[in-house]
Amino acid sequence: MKRIAFITLWCVLLALVLAGVGTAAYVAYALKPTDAGGGEVTVQIPAGYGSGQISKLLEQNGLIRDAKVFRYYLVYKKEGGRFQAGQYVFKPGMELDDIIAKLNDGDTVREETLRFTIPEGYTVLQVADKLEGQPGFDRQTYLGLANAKAEFASVRWVSDIPDDPKIKFRLEGYLFPETYELKKDSTTKDMVLRMASELDKKLAGLPTDWPEKLKQRGLTFHQLMTVASMIEREVVDDEERPLVAGVIYNRMKIGMKLQIDATVQYALDKPKDRLFEKDLLIDSPYNTYKIAGLPPGPIASPSLKSIEAALYPAESNYLFYVTKGDGTQKHVFAETYDQHLKNIADSKKR
Repeated sequence: MKRIAFITLWCVLLALVLAGVGTAAYVAYALKPTDAGGGEVTVQIPAGYGSGQISKLLEQNGLIRDAKVFRYYLVYKKEGGRFQAGQYVFKPGMELDDIIAKLNDGDTVREETLRFTIPEGYTVLQVADKLEGQPGFDRQTYLGLANAKAEFASVRWVSDIPDDPKIKFRLEGYLFPETYELKKDSTTKDMVLRMASELDKKLAGLPTDWPEKLKQRGLTFHQLMTVASMIEREVVDDEERPLVAGVIYNRMKIGMKLQIDATVQYALDKPKDRLFEKDLLIDSPYNTYKIAGLPPGPIASPSLKSIEAALYPAESNYLFYVTKGDGTQKHVFAETYDQHLKNIADSKKR
């Protein structure tokens, strides 16, 4: 095939000679790089363009000397079949093989994008603070969308959020923590829709039997996300997530109040570094020191690890846990209240 292509190329050259274009020296000239003078040249190659059309574009932009000769050069080199569409920046004077390599690699101009990261455990309000200042972001529009229903009717799981007036923000817990890259002209709605749609994609990373596990546990998906969000806000160490999940379910099983500090923090207008006894008395449907069972909805956006822990809790008899006093942010777990009191006393000694 290569020999045939080579013969074809030289037949074209002969035809050029016979047509009076000049001698074979013209081919050598046509295959040389163009003059290196001038600035960079931007070329947009539309989708579906073949090598012949691309060759013409390159000639029109002064990047090759002769489209026809270049086309047969591609045949000889067995190139042109992998060229990719997009916007390219070339420099006059480039070698033909360098132009070919650039088109094969799809070395296009990177489109300007909007990029932001939502950390695990962020609340709707913290996400708003994070996005403040991003092009196209409007805080009031965002907060309105965080409580919207019709806007997200097509988004799986979000459309199933219960219509409970006690829920602080409808989308709380459903804006998945991740690094996002969107088009630069994206609107606030585009950003929220992208974050809300990410959750279903990430659930594919769970064991395939997770819907069955959810059914066995007798929970709705919204309740699962609520448990996962509490785990996310309470735990730093990944190994402890299933243990804390187990404590939550053990308490629910015997009708014991969950008494999770993170829910009180969420109920407060402004989170505190340290909770006081008076804070635990705050009148809120999210205050698990006062209400029985789960709060009306998630208190933050949980990671996939916390969702998995809520689905697959560690089996234990633990009903209590307290943060260690050694600065590791790990916890000590207890089955009885007396053990728990001892753990609290020990943690204060360190």
